[in-house]
Parts: sequence; structure tokens; C-alpha cells
Amino acid sequence: MAKLTRRTAMALPLMAWLFARTPALAQITPRQRAPGDTDWPSYGNNLANHRYSPLDQINAENFNDLEIAWRVKTDLFGARPEYQFECTPLMINGVLYATAGTRRSVIAVDGATGEILWIHREDEGERARNAPRKLSGRGLSYWTDGKEERLLYVTIGYQLVALDPATGQRIPGFGDNGIVDLKKDFDQDIDPVHADVGLHAAPAVAKNVVIVGAAHTAGNVPKTRDNVRGYVRAFDVRTGARKWIFHTIPRKGEFGYDTWLDGTDEIGNAGVWCQISVDVDLNLAYLGVELPTGDVGGQYRRGDGLFGESIVAVDLDSGERKWHYQLVHHGIWDYDVPCAPILLDVPVKGKGVVKLLAQPTKQSYLYVLDRVTGKPVWPIRETRVPKGDVPGEWYAPTQPVPSRPAAYDMQGISADSLIDFTPELHAKALEVISNYRTGPLFTPASVFDPDGSWGTLTAPSLTGGANWPGGSADPETGVVYIYSKTQADVMTELKNDNPKLSDFEWINVRGMPNAPKRGDHTYGRLTVEGLPLLKPPYGRITAIDLKTGDHLWQVPHGETPDEVRNHPRLKGMTIPKTGRAGFAGTLTTRTLVICGEPGLFTLPDGRRGAMLCAYDKATGEQKGAVYMPASISGVPMTYMLNGQQYIVAAIGGGNYSGELIAFRLPGA
Repeated sequence: MAKLTRRTAMALPLMAWLFARTPALAQITPRQRAPGDTDWPSYGNNLANHRYSPLDQINAENFNDLEIAWRVKTDLFGARPEYQFECTPLMINGVLYATAGTRRSVIAVDGATGEILWIHREDEGERARNAPRKLSGRGLSYWTDGKEERLLYVTIGYQLVALDPATGQRIPGFGDNGIVDLKKDFDQDIDPVHADVGLHAAPAVAKNVVIVGAAHTAGNVPKTRDNVRGYVRAFDVRTGARKWIFHTIPRKGEFGYDTWLDGTDEIGNAGVWCQISVDVDLNLAYLGVELPTGDVGGQYRRGDGLFGESIVAVDLDSGERKWHYQLVHHGIWDYDVPCAPILLDVPVKGKGVVKLLAQPTKQSYLYVLDRVTGKPVWPIRETRVPKGDVPGEWYAPTQPVPSRPAAYDMQGISADSLIDFTPELHAKALEVISNYRTGPLFTPASVFDPDGSWGTLTAPSLTGGANWPGGSADPETGVVYIYSKTQADVMTELKNDNPKLSDFEWINVRGMPNAPKRGDHTYGRLTVEGLPLLKPPYGRITAIDLKTGDHLWQVPHGETPDEVRNHPRLKGMTIPKTGRAGFAGTLTTRTLVICGEPGLFTLPDGRRGAMLCAYDKATGEQKGAVYMPASISGVPMTYMLNGQQYIVAAIGGGNYSGELIAFRLPGA
């Protein structure tokens, strides 16, 4: 472990003492497992990313009785507090492991008490300061062959590190003293310090293989179209040696190259920034590839552009492509694959048991494929879509639209999409959208005209729909549960007059320093008197039965925001629960769907906070809710330890710094 600075050690003597301990003193003593103990050994609890546990000690009858068992504040795990704490921890034999803090430390925590058992950190200096994906990330991975075991995670500076779970020390035989530099052996020359590549996700570990994706600077205005290419690599879990690489942007002569009409010499991104699912029996890893440069402009990448916005199944041992399915052709909506696909074996009506892959998306479709072949389980029809007006842009004439399941959130914007609490508010919403182009899903961005259309309005927004938290599933029933949000967004293309900003001729502008105004509406403010432009629910959970492709239920998730509840225009009105927009993920147990609320509201007793909510997974009826002092920021997980079931979640945001909070029933 890197040493603490003298200043930090003086300020934090306890932390300095922890870091200074020798491996022998810091070693976790192996414990005897109690009957009924369970683990949570990977980000989604298994490589199929079910986020499911059959535990039911915590159930509908007692959920409201939950108490805080312990909490771990993350402020000390870095030079400053973190407010974007997105980790889902692991549980291995009574010890919880998590990434935490602004330096992305790895911590080991006693799963019953919250006591810190060890801390590991890497001080990467300028390499971390220049990284595109900072903070604690979304977690880490665990591997064992029954004799050896190790934890693996990707640092802020894009290095793969292997740790001993007992001590937190690097494993010397892995890479270079426990580290594989991911900016090397990458089939491209990149700056070792300043290259625009990193990762928030946990690596995928299956058999003896570690798979690592790539992510880049978030945003809709890429600095250059010739950015780092987001190739995917696999490494030997014992030695760190590279096993294979998959070129998400194909080179000349490789499969898919002919879908790029201008070649691929000056194209970047197309990384796999989300979690990766694996079917060990089929020996396949499923890669969800993002867009190539750029998110809302494809002037320099005419053609469908494989493997952008595709699911690619590759051989776990060799990285060879076995099949692919492109969800968006020539994407210009930032509808990249945001989360891990869910793998289920389901008796589909009329087809027998099918090995399914269910992919939640930003566009609010659940694409359901046969994961052996990549073929759609229900027809996905190539559907004609509108063409745009950006000079030099290439527009795919059709996009794949699933026949089943139906979309799980609002798609496209029309008069019927708009706020309708009162006729007056609806009329003002119509005035707002009259300044823009509107249309169905896959209506493209348009050129800003100060005297005409100011761009294109779209729903879902460029962040979804669903996003990185993804969904959960019950493998016994074949039902998937997905949180999604309902928000409008604006896509406006402007001629770029600043070559230092970007080498794109046309760029997407979501905010202008001197935003134009017409009447009461200012460009980009998609609200009506401070209320959301679109009608609620603003956040919802949908249960989808993959045996039939039907929606079983859909409910608003999240209490009505204060700004809606207390709005003077709505005084005296009964406003149904609206849900809240944000990022949230579901956890499924034997009887419940559990999900934390994004954002804050004021409780009747005056406290500000958010709730951890439980729904009957068969009906969607809310069965309970417990208070959290901050919004959910990671996806909850659960485990049984010494006869007690725990639910642990990362919370934070706003002025509340990141914290792990654990709930259990009273009487422990």
C-alpha cells in the first residue's frame, strides 16, 4: 500500500496506524461459517447479473421495522469527501469489500459490525488527476479456485490490481508486483498519463479470466474523433498476462470493417463501460459496446458502424466473436449500452426453455435475445425513422424496434407527453415545445436556427430510460424488474467555431452562455413554471415477464418532489405519487423488489431524506419504506450473516458525502 503523506498522517493518526500495519498484523482471521450464511460474490451476485437473493428473513411484514446496523462514512478514503458514491459491495465469508472515496481505496469491513479491517490505496499522482473516470467507481471483483483467492479492481489511473482478501496487500505474482498497466499492450499507442481512458465498472471474472472494458470522458462534445479506442481485453487471473483483445472498432480486414464507409483510422471510443455478463457453461462473455465518437454526431463515421451500440458475444478463452446484435445503427442519440445484460433460462410461451439475454437500455426497450445464437426471441423489426438536417451527417434509414416487450418508459415527445396537472400548465408546455422539433423515438438532433427551431426535443433523455444501475431478475419466475426515469432532453447541433474545443465541425450544445429567449421560455430550460415539462411518473419500476413478454405491473418509484408537492399552481389539488427521476437499481429477494429513492424530499416530521422502498414482487404493491439521510447512489445488495439478513447500500449526493449504510431487523 502507498504511504500516507506526512500532512495526512499527522491529521489522521488512526488512518496512518492502519496503513502502517504489517501484513501479519493486518491479516483477517478466517472464520467458521454459520449455518445459513450467504455471500454476494460479484457485482450482480452472479455472472448472469440477476441481483437476486432467495433470502426472506426481511419481508413485507417486517420491512418497516428495519434498523441501521452499522454505517461507514467514506470521507477519509481520499484527499476530500466523495459525493458520487456508486459502489455495490461484495460479501465473502463475513467480510464486506468495497471501493470507496476519491482515491478509490479498497476497504474490508466486518459485515456484522461495520468495523474497518484493512484499507488499500494506490496514489497515482498526475495519472489519476488526468483520468476521465474518477472517484470510487462501482466496485470490484472476487476470484477463488478453492485454494487461492484474490480481489481485482481497476484504479482511477486505469491499472488492474490484484489484492489478497485477507491482508489488502498486492499479490506479487500478478503483473508487475500486483499491477497490470492497462495503458500498455493495448494495440494502440496512447499517452501513459494523459490518455482519455479509464473505467468505473468492476472487471468481470470467470474461470481463470479477468475481462476489462474501457470508458472515456463523459459528455456530448468529444475533443477529438480520433480518441482512444475502447478495446476490451482479458487477462490471466493468476499471472496478469494478456490472453486476448477484442477490437470494438474493427481494423481493416476484420469482421465489421465494411460497415464503416469512411474506414476506422480516425475513430475512437466504442468502449465497454458497463458491467459484463458471462455464461460459463456456454463459455461466452457478453460485451455491451457504447457509441464511437461522438455521442450525438457521426459526421466522420458514415455507415452502421459495428460494433457501436451492440451486444457482442465472445469466446471466454479466445475473445473470438461468436455473434453480435446491433441495438442502434449509427447511433446519434447517446443510446449506448449502459448496463450488464441479464441472463436467464426461461420457458418462453410456444418456444420451450430458452437461454435468454435481456438487455435494458437508455431508449427504454428491453431487447430479448437467444444468448446462444443472438437471434431475437420475439420479432425485432427494422422500422423507418426520421432523417435530420445536420450538414455532412449520415442517417441510418431504419432502427431495430422490439415487438415485445413493450417500452417500459415514455418514448418520443408530443402533446400527449406533456404536463397536464391543469389546462393552463399544459398550454404553457405546448408553447415550450413549439420552439423545437419533436417526434417519436429516434428523431435526430437538428441544427439551431435562432429564428426557427432551436433543436430537437427527445425522450428518454440522453441518460435514459435505464442507465448504469440496470435491472434485477427472479430466475425462478423469469421476471425482470427495471427502474427508469422520465425526462426530456434537447439535442441541438451548432457549427463549431472553436477548434480547441473539438475537431468536430458540428457539435451538440445543451446549454448556451447567452441562451435565446422567446416569450417566457429560455432555450434548454425544459420546465413549466419550475415543474417538469413531461407528465409523471418521473421515475418508475416495471416488472416484465419474459415467459410472455408482457408487463406484469408498473408503479411510480419515489415520493413526489417538494417542488411539485408545494407548487403554488397545484395548491389544493390531490397529486398522485409522481416518482422521482435519477439513477437507481433494483434488488430482488424471494418476495420483494427493493429499491432506494433518488433525490430528496421532506418527510411529514420535517426531516429531509430518501426512502429505501420494498414492493411485493408479484403485484408491485409497496409494502414498506425505511428512512435514509441521503439519496440512493449505489445499487443495494443483501446477505445473511450469523442468522441475520442485512441490506447494504451506498448513499450520498448533494451536500451529503458518500456512506455505506447497513440495515437489519431489531433484536440482533
